[in-house]
Amino acid sequence: MTDANYTGSMVSEFVIVGFPGLQARENKAILFAVFLTVYLLILLGNLLLIFILVADRSLHTPMYLTICSLAIIDITLCTTTVPTMLAVFSSSSHTVSFAACFTQTYFFHALGSIESFNLLLMAYDRYVAICHPLHYPARMTIRFTLQLIVVCWLGGFLCPTLAFSLALTKRFCGPNRVLQCYCDYSGVLRLACGDVLSTSYVSLFVALSVLLIPLFFIVLSYVKILLSVLRISSSVGRAKVLSTCSSHLLVIFVFFLTTAGVFISYRIPGTSVDLRVMGSVIQNVFPALMNPIIYCLRTKEIRDSLVNTLKKSKIFPGSK
Repeated sequence: MTDANYTGSMVSEFVIVGFPGLQARENKAILFAVFLTVYLLILLGNLLLIFILVADRSLHTPMYLTICSLAIIDITLCTTTVPTMLAVFSSSSHTVSFAACFTQTYFFHALGSIESFNLLLMAYDRYVAICHPLHYPARMTIRFTLQLIVVCWLGGFLCPTLAFSLALTKRFCGPNRVLQCYCDYSGVLRLACGDVLSTSYVSLFVALSVLLIPLFFIVLSYVKILLSVLRISSSVGRAKVLSTCSSHLLVIFVFFLTTAGVFISYRIPGTSVDLRVMGSVIQNVFPALMNPIIYCLRTKEIRDSLVNTLKKSKIFPGSK
């Protein structure tokens, strides 16, 4: 199906190109094997993390509720895009309908917004726990934390609606080839006929707001946390607080660094299409792959719960 078939008529489906410079069958086979393995590891790691947090009643606290929410986001976000990537890598040409393409794009950006808000909630939880420890049990209850998580999800699904409503008012009359491994907003909007500058500015404003406003309050929270830590006289107490926050900071760093990398790559003249596509793919899978590893390795309570679970299932040596 060629672009010429769409000239002068409305596009009914899009062709997902993948990596323009890696179209050989051998390259696609390698990409398919790599990303299938990564996707299975993401599912395994995050499902294991959710299982640990649900099964161990001692972990039923506000902090671990936010971590559980993050694991659910990581699974759903990757499941929104990675199956399309695998389909692209396993076929010579992969097409998706107009409605399916916009649906995928919407859910990808909505879930990304939810993750940004969820990271802000995690930072707020640590801020209250460390800077206002006496008020923490009364302020950060399980019920209140669940309400905040629901607000994060509802807000995330609302954020992209304006930009997507504007995009849907545009005419798509060809070409129909999306230079990406899935349907992404900027790649699809470029294919619209007519002027899309105002729509691009709106989407850019929304994207920057979703990223920079939470990031501002996250940085503010951790600055106040750091000031509180410096006032702790005991070196052991300082080390314990910093250890608690380090895993959260790593997760926040991974998410915002990969997102910023993609944002910058799209605005550097001369950047190859393949490099931009790779950046977007890494943004999709790398945080979801790293988050359960970070929490399992750096959070003592989760690590101990995992070891106890493996002992009970007789997978881990030393079980009775």
